[in-house]
Amino acid sequence: MKSLRKYADRPIIGVFIRNILNFVVSRKANQISQHFSEYLHPVVAFSADLQAESYKIRHNVYCEELKFEELRGNYQETDDFDEHSTHCLIKHIPTGSYAGTVRIVRTQSADQLLPIEKYCISSIDEKSVHPSDFPREQICEISRLAIPAKFRKRATDKFNGSATGAINEHVYSERELRCFPFIAVGLYLSAASITLHHGIQHCFVMMEPRLARSLRFVGIPFQQVGPVVEYHGKRAPYYISRKLLMEGLSPGFKKMLQNIEKRIEVQFKRKS
Repeated sequence: MKSLRKYADRPIIGVFIRNILNFVVSRKANQISQHFSEYLHPVVAFSADLQAESYKIRHNVYCEELKFEELRGNYQETDDFDEHSTHCLIKHIPTGSYAGTVRIVRTQSADQLLPIEKYCISSIDEKSVHPSDFPREQICEISRLAIPAKFRKRATDKFNGSATGAINEHVYSERELRCFPFIAVGLYLSAASITLHHGIQHCFVMMEPRLARSLRFVGIPFQQVGPVVEYHGKRAPYYISRKLLMEGLSPGFKKMLQNIEKRIEVQFKRKS
């Protein structure tokens, strides 16, 4: 696959190569969508108990494993942004355990800042898209993506971290392995489904460039809007709009998004 990509920009064969790559990605996306539906389920954490599950995963990853945050006595990692956030979990259906979490931080007024505005606003290039460019109710931030270590590769993996979709291949079946590297993708598509539900048009996120490249390859075209900085590891500010998301997703991943949307909409309807 990598050997094909380097020719994709050449005028004569570029179109042909890109068509091959698009076909492969689309076919892979259909398989991933099917496997995701079979083994994983998005859960909107409306209740205090479910939110506690999210906070426990975050504590395990951000405090105990990565040591980005101080240990908490209750083993739950929380902050002031949680009060105006929607939290989402990915449930591993066969075991009933949770394979990851993510939150969507929303803001309704000027005094409700996004994390990127409070901690990393100087990292956004002045000429790039900026949170202040849009009405407050139309922006959000995806943050605190965390995947428990048992759903990732061995602890010595050099890319070990909360934002990786790698898995522990010694615990799960071969068929499941084809799905688990995309837990991070499932979390972002779940977050996208929630933002679409709320009518949010513009989204920001601080994430590892490696993850951004992987997401862009599967059709989630986050745009880097500033340099890499030290913030819970090497991260950079990224932006995506509703329009960019819907135009970028391949048919296979659009199907996956639609399936996730249906599951999430059912949960919002039950809540109301």
